[in-house]
Amino acid sequence: MNMVKVIAVPMHPEGRKFVLTFSVISFLLWFIWQPFFWLGILATVWCYYFFRDPVRSIPQQTGLILSPADGIVSLITKAVPPPEMLLGDNPLTRVSVFMNVFNCHINRAPISGKVIAVSYHHGKFLNASLDKASEHNERNTITIETDKDIRIGVIQIAGLVARRIVCFTKPQDELNVGERFGLIRFGSRLDIFLPEGVEPSVGLGQTAVAGETILAHLSNKKLPWSIKRV
Repeated sequence: MNMVKVIAVPMHPEGRKFVLTFSVISFLLWFIWQPFFWLGILATVWCYYFFRDPVRSIPQQTGLILSPADGIVSLITKAVPPPEMLLGDNPLTRVSVFMNVFNCHINRAPISGKVIAVSYHHGKFLNASLDKASEHNERNTITIETDKDIRIGVIQIAGLVARRIVCFTKPQDELNVGERFGLIRFGSRLDIFLPEGVEPSVGLGQTAVAGETILAHLSNKKLPWSIKRV
């Protein structure tokens, strides 16, 4: 891990209390055994790194659907959206982006529009890479409607380690594409339901960057995904 790159990237305010807690514990460990202190310092740096909030270059081309999360495209399948998302009863293409504990966990709006539904559900903490995590895990659903009456659904899914979903937005809020709308602490996954007939522009195993990677285009044209940012 490059320490200069870690410190140079801003941290989201949500992480301050965690970094402070890790720092205090590290200080106390100095009086117990000095090697523990240095392990605590490494853990504190990792915590800062986890809550990093880097600046992203948001594509402004009309009709793009961007990745809401950093990570790996782990699943692309057809699925019926949860009823609370107001996306209908027909199966839609669902793209899943899995975030490990080293990915940036800030979630960004995949498209501009009005938030028409937000719904939180308690659940289990299965491995977020599993398909059944979409149904059984703790999750938060968000539906965004564009000015063309096109709806995009996003699900924040807690994982095996993640124990807290944070959502900054509420119904009737207006989101700009790439705008931050939430985060999940310590490993998780996001599912994106594409509009009917829209095909994904990414493949399984590809690296996605929140607010930059093009998941799909509303015109159904295949577009190359964006360059990976370090």
